[in-house]
Amino acid sequence: MPPSSPDLAAVNAVLADFSDPESGRGIVKMGQVRDVDLSGTTLRLTLGLTTYVAPLWEETQKELKESLAARLPGLSEIQIKLVEEHRPPQKLGQVGVTAKSVIAVASGKGGVGKSTIAASIALGLARSGCHIGLMDADVYGPSIPHLLGLQGRAEVVDKKLKPMEVHGVKVMSMGFLVPADEPVIWRGPMLHGAITNFLRDTDWGNLDYLIIDMPPGTGDIALTLSQLLPLSGAVIVCTPQDVALLDAVKALMMYRKVNIPVLGIVENMSFFLCPDNNQRYDIFGSGGARRRAEQLGVPFLGEVPLQIPIRIHGDEGKTAANFDDPAAAPYLKAICHRIVANMARQNRAQPPLPKLSVL
Repeated sequence: MPPSSPDLAAVNAVLADFSDPESGRGIVKMGQVRDVDLSGTTLRLTLGLTTYVAPLWEETQKELKESLAARLPGLSEIQIKLVEEHRPPQKLGQVGVTAKSVIAVASGKGGVGKSTIAASIALGLARSGCHIGLMDADVYGPSIPHLLGLQGRAEVVDKKLKPMEVHGVKVMSMGFLVPADEPVIWRGPMLHGAITNFLRDTDWGNLDYLIIDMPPGTGDIALTLSQLLPLSGAVIVCTPQDVALLDAVKALMMYRKVNIPVLGIVENMSFFLCPDNNQRYDIFGSGGARRRAEQLGVPFLGEVPLQIPIRIHGDEGKTAANFDDPAAAPYLKAICHRIVANMARQNRAQPPLPKLSVL
Protein backbone atom coordinates (compact mmCIF):
# COMPACT_ATOMS: atom_id res chain seq x y z
CA MET A 1 0.00 0.00 0.00
CA PRO A 2 1.23 3.55 -0.70
CA PRO A 3 2.22 5.55 2.37
CA SER A 4 -0.57 7.63 3.88
CA SER A 5 -0.56 11.39 3.58
CA PRO A 6 1.10 13.01 6.61
CA ASP A 7 -0.72 15.47 8.81
CA LEU A 8 0.56 18.83 10.03
CA ALA A 9 1.46 17.45 13.46
CA ALA A 10 3.81 14.92 11.86
CA VAL A 11 5.40 17.68 9.76
CA ASN A 12 5.93 19.87 12.82
CA ALA A 13 7.52 16.98 14.71
CA VAL A 14 10.15 16.56 11.98
CA LEU A 15 10.79 20.29 11.81
CA ALA A 16 11.18 20.48 15.60
CA ASP A 17 14.04 17.96 15.46
CA PHE A 18 16.04 19.93 12.87
CA SER A 19 18.85 22.20 14.13
CA ASP A 20 19.81 25.69 13.00
CA PRO A 21 23.43 25.54 11.73
CA GLU A 22 24.40 28.79 13.47
CA SER A 23 23.00 28.30 16.96
CA GLY A 24 22.68 24.52 17.08
CA ARG A 25 19.16 24.96 18.46
CA GLY A 26 15.90 23.80 16.89
CA ILE A 27 14.63 25.84 13.95
CA VAL A 28 11.09 25.77 15.36
CA LYS A 29 12.18 26.97 18.81
CA MET A 30 14.22 29.73 17.16
CA GLY A 31 11.20 30.86 15.13
CA GLN A 32 12.90 30.23 11.80
CA VAL A 33 10.08 28.22 10.21
CA ARG A 34 7.21 30.17 8.71
CA ASP A 35 4.32 29.81 6.26
CA VAL A 36 4.00 26.04 6.64
CA ASP A 37 1.39 24.88 4.13
CA LEU A 38 0.42 21.22 3.70
CA SER A 39 -1.89 20.71 0.74
CA GLY A 40 -2.51 17.02 0.24
CA THR A 41 0.92 15.51 -0.33
CA THR A 42 2.65 18.81 -1.15
CA LEU A 43 4.48 20.66 1.61
CA ARG A 44 5.59 24.27 1.31
CA LEU A 45 7.41 26.27 3.96
CA THR A 46 9.78 29.19 4.47
CA LEU A 47 13.05 28.73 6.37
CA GLY A 48 15.04 31.67 7.70
CA LEU A 49 18.83 31.30 7.84
CA THR A 50 21.40 33.90 8.85
CA THR A 51 24.18 35.24 6.65
CA TYR A 52 26.61 33.80 9.21
CA VAL A 53 26.00 30.39 7.64
CA ALA A 54 25.50 31.66 4.08
CA PRO A 55 27.92 29.05 2.63
CA LEU A 56 25.66 26.34 4.09
CA TRP A 57 22.29 27.60 2.86
CA GLU A 58 21.85 25.16 -0.03
CA GLU A 59 23.28 22.29 2.01
CA THR A 60 20.90 23.01 4.90
CA GLN A 61 17.94 23.23 2.54
CA LYS A 62 18.87 19.84 1.05
CA GLU A 63 19.32 18.24 4.48
CA LEU A 64 15.91 19.44 5.66
CA LYS A 65 14.26 18.15 2.48
CA GLU A 66 15.92 14.77 2.90
CA SER A 67 14.88 14.59 6.55
CA LEU A 68 11.25 15.39 5.73
CA ALA A 69 11.18 12.95 2.82
CA ALA A 70 12.74 10.13 4.87
CA ARG A 71 10.41 10.46 7.82
CA LEU A 72 7.29 11.41 5.85
CA PRO A 73 7.30 9.13 2.77
CA GLY A 74 3.74 10.17 1.96
CA LEU A 75 4.95 13.56 0.72
CA SER A 76 5.17 13.81 -3.06
CA GLU A 77 6.66 17.32 -3.21
CA ILE A 78 8.61 19.48 -0.75
CA GLN A 79 9.26 23.15 -1.47
CA ILE A 80 11.48 25.11 0.94
CA LYS A 81 11.95 28.82 0.37
CA LEU A 82 15.07 30.29 2.00
CA VAL A 83 15.02 33.84 3.37
CA GLU A 84 17.50 35.83 5.42
CA GLU A 85 17.07 35.60 9.18
CA HIS A 86 18.28 38.70 11.01
CA ARG A 87 20.17 37.92 14.21
CA PRO A 88 22.51 40.81 15.10
CA PRO A 89 25.92 40.07 16.66
CA GLN A 90 26.97 41.14 20.13
CA LYS A 91 29.91 43.29 21.12
CA LEU A 92 32.95 41.20 21.92
CA GLY A 93 35.63 41.66 24.57
CA GLN A 94 37.23 44.84 25.84
CA VAL A 95 37.29 46.48 22.42
CA GLY A 96 33.62 46.08 21.62
CA VAL A 97 33.94 44.64 18.11
CA THR A 98 30.47 43.73 16.90
CA ALA A 99 30.99 40.34 15.29
CA LYS A 100 29.72 36.82 15.71
CA SER A 101 33.09 35.14 15.21
CA VAL A 102 36.71 36.26 15.10
CA ILE A 103 39.16 34.02 13.24
CA ALA A 104 42.94 34.44 13.28
CA VAL A 105 44.84 33.23 10.21
CA ALA A 106 48.37 32.38 11.31
CA SER A 107 51.57 30.63 10.31
CA GLY A 108 54.68 29.48 12.09
CA LYS A 109 56.97 31.20 9.57
CA GLY A 110 56.84 33.73 6.77
CA GLY A 111 56.71 32.93 3.08
CA VAL A 112 53.95 30.31 3.17
CA GLY A 113 51.23 32.51 1.64
CA LYS A 114 49.38 33.22 4.88
CA SER A 115 48.14 36.65 3.79
CA THR A 116 46.89 35.28 0.47
CA ILE A 117 44.93 32.60 2.33
CA ALA A 118 43.57 35.16 4.84
CA ALA A 119 42.42 37.44 2.02
CA SER A 120 40.94 34.49 0.16
CA ILE A 121 38.97 33.30 3.19
CA ALA A 122 37.56 36.81 3.65
CA LEU A 123 36.70 37.14 -0.04
CA GLY A 124 35.20 33.66 -0.25
CA LEU A 125 32.95 34.15 2.76
CA ALA A 126 31.84 37.56 1.47
CA ARG A 127 31.02 36.08 -1.95
CA SER A 128 28.83 33.53 -0.18
CA GLY A 129 26.83 36.31 1.46
CA CYS A 130 28.52 36.71 4.86
CA HIS A 131 29.27 40.15 6.35
CA ILE A 132 33.06 40.21 6.59
CA GLY A 133 35.81 42.35 8.09
CA LEU A 134 39.51 41.74 7.39
CA MET A 135 42.10 43.18 9.77
CA ASP A 136 45.75 43.16 8.73
CA ALA A 137 47.56 42.60 12.05
CA ASP A 138 50.87 41.87 10.31
CA VAL A 139 52.04 45.37 11.20
CA TYR A 140 55.67 44.85 10.14
CA GLY A 141 54.75 43.61 6.68
CA PRO A 142 51.18 44.59 5.83
CA SER A 143 50.50 42.98 2.46
CA ILE A 144 46.70 42.83 2.51
CA PRO A 145 46.29 46.25 0.79
CA HIS A 146 48.54 45.14 -2.08
CA LEU A 147 46.79 41.79 -2.46
CA LEU A 148 43.40 43.52 -2.67
CA GLY A 149 44.48 46.49 -4.80
CA LEU A 150 43.76 49.06 -2.08
CA GLN A 151 45.63 52.35 -1.79
CA GLY A 152 45.38 55.59 0.17
CA ARG A 153 45.06 56.64 3.77
CA ALA A 154 42.34 55.62 6.19
CA GLU A 155 39.76 58.33 6.87
CA VAL A 156 38.54 59.29 10.32
CA VAL A 157 34.79 59.83 10.55
CA ASP A 158 33.19 60.72 13.89
CA LYS A 159 36.42 59.76 15.70
CA LYS A 160 36.39 56.30 14.11
CA LEU A 161 38.69 54.86 11.46
CA LYS A 162 36.68 54.10 8.37
CA PRO A 163 37.72 50.77 6.83
CA MET A 164 38.16 50.55 3.10
CA GLU A 165 35.82 48.18 1.33
CA VAL A 166 36.44 45.89 -1.62
CA HIS A 167 34.30 43.03 -2.95
CA GLY A 168 32.09 43.26 0.13
CA VAL A 169 34.99 43.02 2.61
CA LYS A 170 35.75 45.80 5.10
CA VAL A 171 39.52 46.13 5.42
CA MET A 172 41.82 47.85 7.93
CA SER A 173 45.62 47.70 7.75
CA MET A 174 48.74 49.45 8.96
CA GLY A 175 49.32 49.98 5.25
CA PHE A 176 46.56 52.60 5.32
CA LEU A 177 48.36 54.57 8.04
CA VAL A 178 52.06 54.29 7.15
CA PRO A 179 53.61 54.86 3.69
CA ALA A 180 54.43 51.60 1.90
CA ASP A 181 58.20 52.26 1.85
CA GLU A 182 58.42 53.31 5.51
CA PRO A 183 59.39 50.62 8.03
CA VAL A 184 57.46 50.12 11.26
CA ILE A 185 59.96 50.02 14.14
CA TRP A 186 57.91 49.37 17.26
CA ARG A 187 58.35 47.52 20.51
CA GLY A 188 55.75 45.30 22.14
CA PRO A 189 53.69 47.98 23.95
CA MET A 190 53.35 50.02 20.76
CA LEU A 191 52.18 46.93 18.87
CA HIS A 192 49.66 46.23 21.62
CA GLY A 193 48.34 49.77 21.31
CA ALA A 194 48.09 49.58 17.53
CA ILE A 195 46.14 46.31 17.60
CA THR A 196 43.85 47.66 20.32
CA ASN A 197 43.17 50.80 18.28
CA PHE A 198 42.52 48.82 15.11
CA LEU A 199 39.89 46.79 16.91
CA ARG A 200 38.35 49.45 19.14
CA ASP A 201 38.56 52.52 16.93
CA THR A 202 37.59 51.06 13.55
CA ASP A 203 33.96 51.39 12.48
CA TRP A 204 33.49 47.73 11.55
CA GLY A 205 29.72 47.76 11.72
CA ASN A 206 27.92 44.46 12.25
CA LEU A 207 30.01 41.51 11.10
CA ASP A 208 29.45 37.80 10.82
CA TYR A 209 33.20 37.16 10.77
CA LEU A 210 36.25 39.28 11.47
CA ILE A 211 39.25 37.65 9.80
CA ILE A 212 42.62 38.68 11.26
CA ASP A 213 45.80 38.23 9.22
CA MET A 214 48.35 37.54 11.94
CA PRO A 215 52.10 38.21 11.83
CA PRO A 216 54.14 35.06 11.13
CA GLY A 217 55.66 33.20 14.05
CA THR A 218 54.68 33.03 17.70
CA GLY A 219 54.99 36.65 18.82
CA ASP A 220 52.97 38.47 21.43
CA ILE A 221 50.19 39.78 19.16
CA ALA A 222 48.33 36.48 19.64
CA LEU A 223 48.52 37.06 23.40
CA THR A 224 47.25 40.60 22.95
CA LEU A 225 44.28 39.42 20.90
CA SER A 226 43.43 36.66 23.36
CA GLN A 227 43.23 39.29 26.10
CA LEU A 228 41.20 41.80 24.10
CA LEU A 229 38.42 39.65 22.69
CA PRO A 230 37.29 36.03 22.50
CA LEU A 231 38.69 34.46 19.35
CA SER A 232 36.54 31.74 17.83
CA GLY A 233 39.68 30.02 16.62
CA ALA A 234 42.80 30.04 14.49
CA VAL A 235 43.50 28.72 11.00
CA ILE A 236 47.12 27.60 10.56
CA VAL A 237 48.69 27.95 7.10
CA CYS A 238 51.75 25.96 6.07
CA THR A 239 53.40 24.29 3.11
CA PRO A 240 54.02 20.54 2.77
CA GLN A 241 57.75 20.34 3.57
CA ASP A 242 58.93 19.27 7.02
CA VAL A 243 60.67 22.55 7.96
CA ALA A 244 57.44 24.50 7.44
CA LEU A 245 55.41 21.89 9.31
CA LEU A 246 57.72 22.12 12.32
CA ASP A 247 57.04 25.85 12.60
CA ALA A 248 53.34 25.36 11.93
CA VAL A 249 53.12 22.94 14.86
CA LYS A 250 54.77 25.54 17.12
CA ALA A 251 52.15 28.09 16.10
CA LEU A 252 49.37 25.56 16.68
CA MET A 253 50.65 24.71 20.15
CA MET A 254 50.93 28.40 21.03
CA TYR A 255 47.25 28.96 20.26
CA ARG A 256 46.31 25.95 22.32
CA LYS A 257 48.33 27.31 25.26
CA VAL A 258 46.40 30.59 25.20
CA ASN A 259 43.12 28.66 24.94
CA ILE A 260 42.32 29.64 21.36
CA PRO A 261 40.78 26.70 19.47
CA VAL A 262 42.53 25.61 16.27
CA LEU A 263 39.91 25.45 13.52
CA GLY A 264 42.22 23.58 11.17
CA ILE A 265 45.25 23.54 8.91
CA VAL A 266 45.51 24.74 5.31
CA GLU A 267 48.27 23.36 3.10
CA ASN A 268 49.29 26.11 0.66
CA MET A 269 51.53 25.57 -2.40
CA SER A 270 50.47 21.95 -2.11
CA PHE A 271 51.36 20.93 -5.65
CA PHE A 272 52.03 22.36 -9.10
CA LEU A 273 49.83 21.32 -12.01
CA CYS A 274 51.86 22.02 -15.15
CA PRO A 275 49.75 23.85 -17.75
CA ASP A 276 51.85 22.36 -20.57
CA ASN A 277 51.28 18.67 -19.87
CA ASN A 278 48.66 18.69 -17.06
CA GLN A 279 51.06 16.68 -14.90
CA ARG A 280 51.17 17.18 -11.13
CA TYR A 281 54.50 17.97 -9.47
CA ASP A 282 54.84 17.82 -5.67
CA ILE A 283 57.56 20.47 -5.44
CA PHE A 284 57.50 20.78 -1.64
CA GLY A 285 56.44 17.22 -0.87
CA SER A 286 52.95 15.83 -0.60
CA GLY A 287 50.30 15.49 2.08
CA GLY A 288 52.45 16.61 5.00
CA ALA A 289 49.89 19.01 6.44
CA ARG A 290 47.07 16.48 6.19
CA ARG A 291 49.12 13.84 8.04
CA ARG A 292 50.17 16.31 10.72
CA ALA A 293 46.58 17.48 11.19
CA GLU A 294 45.49 13.89 11.76
CA GLN A 295 48.31 13.34 14.26
CA LEU A 296 47.39 16.48 16.19
CA GLY A 297 43.66 15.85 16.10
CA VAL A 298 42.71 19.03 14.22
CA PRO A 299 40.70 19.37 10.98
CA PHE A 300 42.48 19.48 7.65
CA LEU A 301 40.74 22.35 5.85
CA GLY A 302 42.18 21.69 2.41
CA GLU A 303 45.00 22.29 0.01
CA VAL A 304 45.73 25.15 -2.38
CA PRO A 305 47.88 24.49 -5.45
CA LEU A 306 51.00 26.41 -6.40
CA GLN A 307 49.68 28.14 -9.52
CA ILE A 308 51.09 30.99 -11.57
CA PRO A 309 47.70 32.80 -11.84
CA ILE A 310 47.43 32.97 -8.03
CA ARG A 311 50.79 34.76 -7.91
CA ILE A 312 49.85 37.07 -10.80
CA HIS A 313 46.51 37.98 -9.27
CA GLY A 314 48.18 38.79 -5.94
CA ASP A 315 50.86 40.93 -7.58
CA GLU A 316 48.21 42.84 -9.52
CA GLY A 317 45.98 43.38 -6.48
CA LYS A 318 43.31 41.11 -7.93
CA THR A 319 43.21 38.26 -5.43
CA ALA A 320 39.43 38.09 -5.86
CA ALA A 321 40.03 36.88 -9.42
CA ASN A 322 41.18 33.54 -8.00
CA PHE A 323 37.51 32.72 -7.42
CA ASP A 324 36.86 33.02 -11.15
CA ASP A 325 39.79 30.74 -12.02
CA PRO A 326 38.78 27.05 -12.28
CA ALA A 327 42.34 26.03 -11.34
CA ALA A 328 42.10 27.74 -7.94
CA ALA A 329 38.45 28.49 -7.11
CA PRO A 330 37.32 24.96 -6.06
CA TYR A 331 40.12 24.67 -3.50
CA LEU A 332 39.48 28.10 -1.97
CA LYS A 333 35.71 27.65 -1.89
CA ALA A 334 36.13 24.26 -0.19
CA ILE A 335 38.28 25.78 2.57
CA CYS A 336 35.70 28.51 3.26
CA HIS A 337 32.91 25.95 3.32
CA ARG A 338 34.77 23.64 5.71
CA ILE A 339 35.52 26.46 8.14
CA VAL A 340 31.84 27.40 8.41
CA ALA A 341 30.66 23.78 8.38
CA ASN A 342 33.08 22.79 11.16
CA MET A 343 31.95 25.71 13.30
CA ALA A 344 28.31 24.78 12.68
CA ARG A 345 29.10 21.20 13.68
CA GLN A 346 30.60 22.47 16.93
CA ASN A 347 27.49 24.54 17.58
CA ARG A 348 25.27 21.50 17.11
CA ALA A 349 27.44 19.51 19.53
CA GLN A 350 27.06 22.11 22.27
CA PRO A 351 24.47 21.28 24.95
CA PRO A 352 21.23 23.28 24.67
CA LEU A 353 20.94 26.47 26.64
CA PRO A 354 19.21 26.02 30.00
CA LYS A 355 15.59 27.01 30.24
CA LEU A 356 14.94 30.05 32.41
CA SER A 357 12.33 29.62 35.09
CA VAL A 358 10.13 32.51 36.17
CA LEU A 359 9.96 32.80 39.95
